[in-house]
Formats: sequence, structure tokens, C-alpha cells
Amino acid sequence: MKHAFPANPKVQAMLDYISAGWDVLTRSSEDCQVVADPKLTEATVLYLPADYHATEALERISRECNIRIAHLPAIIGQPGEIAWHAIQPEGLLFLENPYVVPGGRFNEMYGWDSYFIIRGLLRHGRLALAHNMVENFFFEIERYGSVLNANRTYYLTRSQPPFLSSMVLAVHEAMAAAGQNDHRWLTRASQYVNRDYDMWVRPPHLAGPTGLSRYCDFGEGPVHEGLHDEIDYYHDVLSYFLRTDPNSHFLVKSETRESLPNRKYSRPLSSLDSSIGEIPGSSGGAMHVALSPEFYKGDRSMRESGFDISFRFGPFGAETHHFAPVCLNSLLYKTEKDMEEMSLLLGDNPAAARWHQCADKRKALIQSRLWNPLQGLFFDYDFEKAQLSDYEYATTFYPLWTGLATPEQAQAVVKNLAAFEQLGGLATSTLETGVQWDYPYGWAPLHLLAVEGLRRYGYHHEADRISLKFLSMVLANFERDGNLREKYNVVTDSSDIRVVEGYRGNIIGFGWTNGVFPELWNQLPAVVQRSLGQSS
Repeated sequence: MKHAFPANPKVQAMLDYISAGWDVLTRSSEDCQVVADPKLTEATVLYLPADYHATEALERISRECNIRIAHLPAIIGQPGEIAWHAIQPEGLLFLENPYVVPGGRFNEMYGWDSYFIIRGLLRHGRLALAHNMVENFFFEIERYGSVLNANRTYYLTRSQPPFLSSMVLAVHEAMAAAGQNDHRWLTRASQYVNRDYDMWVRPPHLAGPTGLSRYCDFGEGPVHEGLHDEIDYYHDVLSYFLRTDPNSHFLVKSETRESLPNRKYSRPLSSLDSSIGEIPGSSGGAMHVALSPEFYKGDRSMRESGFDISFRFGPFGAETHHFAPVCLNSLLYKTEKDMEEMSLLLGDNPAAARWHQCADKRKALIQSRLWNPLQGLFFDYDFEKAQLSDYEYATTFYPLWTGLATPEQAQAVVKNLAAFEQLGGLATSTLETGVQWDYPYGWAPLHLLAVEGLRRYGYHHEADRISLKFLSMVLANFERDGNLREKYNVVTDSSDIRVVEGYRGNIIGFGWTNGVFPELWNQLPAVVQRSLGQSS
């Protein structure tokens, strides 16, 4: 799948940088830097599955790299069977094959990041590495219970948006193009995709009575990386709720600290921002306040969604587990369609028919529950309140990418492009909240899905325009800084980011930006390709 890139020296320099970057971002169990966790300050450990034999190579690396190797305390069959705090100290979860990390603080293999990384690897002819990453996800399902948020012990309770079937088919198509049409591998791969899918269509991932699915972390309490890496995040969330909704069910107040849930992370009312003023319920001796278990469940589920942090599912994502999201259910629809395709390729027509029926059922539910015909956009559905959200978000393009939107729905979404389109491409939302997964920030993966969704329904002019805007911004910032970033401010057309809450950096690397740039570039007509970089 190698592509003969054009001679424009600015674009060529960018593509050469990306191509070389894959090796820089590759990690393996034979790499001394693999265990390092920039999100935490303490030393970490490399954990093997409970019944996995440590090879001579691992023991050698342990000596040479001064890496401690340990086994997990139990065999894991299902996600959430081991609480993260039961494994101390925190550490890296072993994977058998090399993999590409996003970069910077993200020094592990991530769930949905990897799909966009794999697209870039295949574009650059790195089939073996892409194949290895998919095999690592099979290993995670087999040994750690599910596709993980990432391969760290504190991620054992949650997954990420389900792109596994998309990864499998991308790699299978590349293998077939290389003359490696291995039906045995596809049979095995489909079994793991089925296991991954099964997690999303049973409790606790069912979205109430809707017939759809939701994000829902199996764990409880604050996330470990949030306590160590996102400075004062939970303290700031406490202050926000006390300021805006002091009687919120996301707060728990008590006279004594000891009676609060997660009391280790509670605060005396007197220590909070003095601008909050008088706190309802603070009289009568209520002197301490903490975030409720319900908040932490939403916070964890938001992180499973990959959109951490956004106000899309309520302030700071606190109500994420109350929603049937358009993104997740579109991806599950695609998984069903992909399994139908795999079944047909493997000659299993009855299985293909069953998957086709599942996909049709989900398609009907998404179109009836998640579509607002008056606004002409897809939205998330709050099944606790039995109402459709009105939070405009770039996940409205997912049904186009997966092909479940009707032509009329696609046309309506295109008419609303102006709500998202900015100087540097598409803003993630239309509301500025100060967090990274909202306006004015734009992200490479959402651009790829939106552009490919537009192309799928024949809106090539709009797809070219948005691609050119995003690619021009990334290229201009590369020429200035010499690197690619995790996210961009599409309003100011810059990688200069001012995030208020959560982790506040803009990481250099960066895996999915590296993967998306050549993909968007490759899809442009030659005349549009020639214009890229001419004015940057």
C-alpha cells in the first residue's frame, strides 16, 4: 500500500518525518524505555499474565534495563475482574509484539489511537508492525479480558471506542494485497472481534431500555492518572459544582471527613475557592465535601469514551454513563457490518445473515433515537431523562463514516457543516468550555472520520475543502515547530493550546496525527494536492 508521494518539498519533508517517526514511537518488551510511565512519578513494573512464563529474553531485559518483572495476582477472564488498586505498584502490562505509542506521556498502546496509527502504518508499507498491533489486541482480550484503554494496570477496568473490526479488515485487506490472503488468520481474528463486541452488548454496557450501548468503566472511585497527572483536577471539579450547583448529586457533604466516600480525596469547605460564597447545606456542621461515587463512575466512563474531557455528557462528562452515544453505537453498527463481511469472506452465510440482522436493528434504533430532524444532526440520547441531547458535537459524522445515515440525513449534516467548520478544519464542538475535547480544538481522528464520511455520500468538494484546511494547518505548524501535535486550535489555526482543565499539554509525537495526515493527503485530487503548502 505504499504511495508515490509528490515532489512538493514542504509536503515531502512532512511525510518523511512521519515515516521515520514510526520507528521512534515503536516499543517492545525488548526496549528499555517501554516500561517508563511519564504520567506517574514513581517507578513502574512490567506485569505478565498470572500464568505466563517469563522467557529468557524477558529475564535478560530485566537485568540489562533494571526492570522489575512480576505476575498479575490472578488469571483474568473478563474485564473488571481485578481492581486497579489491588495491583501495587502500578505497572505496564506485557504485550508479546512490538507496537506504536502515541508519544510523550502516552507511552503505551492505546485502544482507539491504534486504529489511526495502523492506517498510517499501512499507508507507509509497515504491514508487519500493523499486524503485530492487532495481534497485541487479541492478546489483551485473551489475557486481560478486553481491548484495554491502554496496557497499564490502572486501565484494567475500561476499554476504548471499539475499532477492532476496522483494524482487522484494514490489515486483512493489506495482507491480501500483498498476496497473504490468510483465511485462518481472518477466522481467528473474527472470533476475537466477536468477543470484543460481546462486552459492549451486555451489562453494564447496555444503555437502559434503549437497545443501544453506553460507555461504562467497571471500576469505582477516582482514576489513578487523574490524581497524579492532572494537577488539581478533582479539586477544580469540586469547586465548579459548588459554584454552579451546590446541591448537585455529584457532591457529598458531611460533618466528618471519615464518613465521606473516597474521603482520601475530600476537601474541607474552608480550603475551597473563597469566591464560591455561602454553600447551601454547609450549615449544621457540614464541614467537608467530596465528589460522589456517581461522579467518579461518569468520570471513568467519559475516559472510556476517549473524549476526556468534554462537557458533551454533562459538566466534565459526569453523566457519560447515562447516555447512548452516537459514536459508540455507530462503531458497533460498523462492527456488525464488518462481521457480516468477514462471515461472507469465510463462507459462513448463516452467520452473515445474523450479523446483517443485528446491524439493521441497530441502524433503525440510531435513526429513530439519535437523529434530530429539526436540527439536522445526530445527537446522544440521555436514557435516564428519556431525552435527546442538544449538544452539537463532531461525532455527528460517525453515522456517515459507517454508512448508516440515509442520504437525506447526510445532506442535512452537510448543510450544518458551518457550525463546526473553522479556519483550520472542524472544531470538536460548538461550545467553548475550556477543556480539550470541545471548541475551539480539532483532532486528527475526527477529521479522518468526517472527511471519509462526506466522501462516502458523494460530498467530495466539502471533503477536499476540510482536508485542505486541516492539512495546511498541520503543515504550517510543522514548518514552524518541526513536529506534529496531539491536537490543534482550529479557530486560530495553530498548535498553541490553552486548556483549562485536565492535562494541559499538547503532546509531541503524535501517533494519530502521523497516521491521519498521509491518509487525508492520499485522498485529495492531484490538483488539490498541488495547492497544499503553496502559501504556508
